[in-house]
Amino acid sequence: MKASGLALNFALVLTAPIPAAADVLLLDAIGKAPPNNQAGLPRPERGASKHSVQARFGEPQSKQAPVGQPPIARWVYPGYTVYFEYDHVIDTVVHR
Repeated sequence: MKASGLALNFALVLTAPIPAAADVLLLDAIGKAPPNNQAGLPRPERGASKHSVQARFGEPQSKQAPVGQPPIARWVYPGYTVYFEYDHVIDTVVHR
């Protein structure tokens, strides 16, 4: 009987509601990102090719090899990281 009571208590703990504070923090961080323009922080936009990113923004500080399927690669620049799916930008994330 004790084992089933323990299992029930464990199951109740696992299903307890968890506050969504992380969602709020992420939205706050996105809202505080500098604008993508000359007055803010110019960075690659979604859909740009690797070639055009390198031609416009120069050589990144580091390049991480593609991982997974579809292959996702990342290039790290000062101030932001660019994520590529195959050869095109899927996202650019500003560093904090």
